[in-house]
Amino acid sequence: PRQPAARLRALLAMAEAASTSTSSSTSIPFRPPRAVLAAAVPSLGPDETAAAAYEAFRRHTSTGLRRGGGGVAVVWFRSDLRVLDNEALARAWAASGAVLPVYCVDPRALAGATHRFGFPKTGALRAQFLIECLGDLKQNLQKRGLDLLVRHGKPEDILPAIAKAVSAHTVYAHKETCSEELLVERLVRRGLEQVAVPRGQGGASGRSNKPLSPKLQLVWGATMYHVDDLPFPVSNLPDVYTQFRKAVESKSSVRSCGKLPPSLGPAPGSGLDEIGGWGSIPTLESLGLSVTKRRECVSLEERAPLSGEFMSTSGRMIS
Repeated sequence: PRQPAARLRALLAMAEAASTSTSSSTSIPFRPPRAVLAAAVPSLGPDETAAAAYEAFRRHTSTGLRRGGGGVAVVWFRSDLRVLDNEALARAWAASGAVLPVYCVDPRALAGATHRFGFPKTGALRAQFLIECLGDLKQNLQKRGLDLLVRHGKPEDILPAIAKAVSAHTVYAHKETCSEELLVERLVRRGLEQVAVPRGQGGASGRSNKPLSPKLQLVWGATMYHVDDLPFPVSNLPDVYTQFRKAVESKSSVRSCGKLPPSLGPAPGSGLDEIGGWGSIPTLESLGLSVTKRRECVSLEERAPLSGEFMSTSGRMIS
């Protein structure tokens, strides 16, 4: 089948030709279908994308930022896989002498199914998007003196072991809101409470030599308007969107993008060998997924209108 861009150009050319031919015989000009106009979005090449990313990071980098802590802090990446404007990452850098970014490939999210109807939680296309985001995150961290530690398993098992190996005093992460994610937060917190980090190694100070347990520090960062800036408690969130919009537009403001230091490093100098190194980003094959069937289905749907055939609700072709 034709590539999407080629099909789009062909449809626009037909629309322009039809408009030209009908303009002489009727006063109503031909207008291409709305869907065709919506699809005509320009794309950026790899060099243009890299240049735009570089400019964004340049504008939000500050050489005046200073660290105020010591020891090791772990950044647990969850759904927010970005370096720019990541408050959890910025806090971890400011409160430590070394930062360890971690991503857990949780089998419950990638291979699990929904409670109702048993739909897969993550399909092949979504998994591929996640893999590409992890690759981009890893690359951006490497450009700023860090790397991404990837582990396959449950966060409540992985993070306490990592915190113990590198003697981390805090695990920073973005807070989630759904039940399954909140359960994982509680399990991670419980697991960290079982870890004992020597006070001097964890960045803490004081006269007591009693070991400390790493803390789980959750940061809000999932919404355009910060939850602390809303003009009402979350428990009194308006049921109607218009009421919500008018309230926040008149009484709240969107926070500006946070600044980053030129370098986020260093990474911990010890403990990584104990936990098996940096690991690797998964592939679709390693996750047992494939996009072959999805592509065949799309090709079938695209071919149906051109051949005079249509798809029934049962998925069979009918004329």
